[in-house]
Amino acid sequence: MRIGDLSAATGASARSLRYYEEQGLLASARTGGGQRVYPADAVERVTLIQSLLAAGLNSVTIADVLPCISDSSLRTPWLSSRLTAELTRVESQIESLNRTRDILAGLVEEYRVTPAASV
Repeated sequence: MRIGDLSAATGASARSLRYYEEQGLLASARTGGGQRVYPADAVERVTLIQSLLAAGLNSVTIADVLPCISDSSLRTPWLSSRLTAELTRVESQIESLNRTRDILAGLVEEYRVTPAASV
């Protein structure tokens, strides 16, 4: 499967696919003309990468956990601990954003200007 086909099948841009490859998350072979050719399971792999990115994991973390997620024989307590640490990080960010939202909402209320009454 060529990069355009993989892009169409997954919704990932060709640029994203090249980035995944640079980060070691996705592999391809090259034709004699230098074009990338992806294996049949690349659609599933890209979909998994996109899910992990949507979950807030960065590409370095994905590179760490992807082998364990892709191959159930590699799953160890380490994977659960790593994902739990990421969940804790995200929950901390949510708490921080909630505090920020509450402060901002208070400021909006404090400085709200009501329209002048018409005469």
